[in-house]
Amino acid sequence: MSDLSVDSVEAAANVANAGAPGTGGSESGPASARGGATRRSARGNWHATPRIGIMGGTFDPIHNGHLVAASEVAWVYDLDEVIFVPTGRPVFKLDKHVTNAEDRYLMTVIATASNPKFTVSRVDIDRPGVTYTIDTLRDIRAQRPDAELFFITGADAVAEIMQWKDAEKMWDLAHFVAVTRPGYSSPEGVRLPEGKVDTLEIPALAISSTDVRRRAEHDEPVWYLVPDGVVQYIGKHGLYR
Repeated sequence: MSDLSVDSVEAAANVANAGAPGTGGSESGPASARGGATRRSARGNWHATPRIGIMGGTFDPIHNGHLVAASEVAWVYDLDEVIFVPTGRPVFKLDKHVTNAEDRYLMTVIATASNPKFTVSRVDIDRPGVTYTIDTLRDIRAQRPDAELFFITGADAVAEIMQWKDAEKMWDLAHFVAVTRPGYSSPEGVRLPEGKVDTLEIPALAISSTDVRRRAEHDEPVWYLVPDGVVQYIGKHGLYR
């Protein structure tokens, strides 16, 4: 992961990202061109209204498919920033073992450290109780009231979105982008509000966290499935063994 060590990123994360909606570098430019913007977008534009992607997930562990999906959505929708939000206690996984939130958070920080458009938020892991998307959106909206929000999620999750807590209220908080694997077909009978959800095919989403965990458990290589720093973190902390 370039010249950043796992230890240095872990140490910096405890200070730089604590309690913030995200961290990352900003870019300067002529005020007349920026119109209030503080950084260039994925396509090099200045937006008076920031366009921010929110990628929520368990990230157990985060893998290259997540990063490619975030990068592609940022390009297609010309986003200024993508905030990765590791879940605290995911509501649909209460009956399953989930790796410690701090480990998942630090792996996400390590994975995103080299991209200035990617930041990481602790809003979900620092909030007590079960994690609901509506709470994530409300928290980010409170922190960034000036921004246009794009919530990035998997197509499988979108198929169940109407069962989510306060689903009907989410559409006013963000536009939803459902990233899909090649060949994915939406389940029949799923009806979503018109104009509120887009789908975007991402080839690299054939990678799954489940497979990465299984491979790590059996001491099989996970290089090139997850960022190098995450491979090192998994080994250093003995995760998934």
